[in-house]
Amino acid sequence: MRHIQIALTKGRLEKQIVPLLEKIGIDCSELKDKGRKLVFHSHNANVSFILVKAVDVLTYVEHGVADIGIVGKDVIMENEKELYEMVDLGIGRCKFSVASIPSYNPDSYKKKTIATKYPNVASAYFRRKGEDVEIIKIEGSVEIAPLLGLADAIVDIVETGATLRENGLIVFEDICDISARLIANKASLKMKKDEMFSIITQIEEHLSARV
Repeated sequence: MRHIQIALTKGRLEKQIVPLLEKIGIDCSELKDKGRKLVFHSHNANVSFILVKAVDVLTYVEHGVADIGIVGKDVIMENEKELYEMVDLGIGRCKFSVASIPSYNPDSYKKKTIATKYPNVASAYFRRKGEDVEIIKIEGSVEIAPLLGLADAIVDIVETGATLRENGLIVFEDICDISARLIANKASLKMKKDEMFSIITQIEEHLSARV
């Protein structure tokens, strides 16, 4: 049986994925008591895990260091990589949205300035709409940009909308839904087909049973 390495995103997504992996019979005890370690092994399956930042999940999977990765759709959309998106896990559901202060006019013909942590997503969205916009990349709290006049609007991930409301912003347009996805290395799907699809199929069956 060939060894399968799974790349996980550190933090909240990791905590949501571990119960799912346990439900399909993969021991994750090392992940629950990890200390400062970054590489972990399952005691009852030929599976190991690596914990990395979200965007690095894509890199490890693309280069075949990890056979499988679990990461948010937002990361996949913002970073073009050569890999397969296999399963929508339905975890961490939220949306990409356009938001701003109430006086913002989305139908204005004036060239807009859009602040975002996701310049590729924002550019692609406004390009589809046929709008020429200026994109400003913000690394921190993007909500402040319309308040201080740096941008006309923002493109950001919206879950409950609480942060927007607390800063006096409202959603004007929803771009698309986002959730965690299972991705796979292209070569691994051929070389480790049985082992890969055993895990993928069990996850799909478990998700279907929950619906």
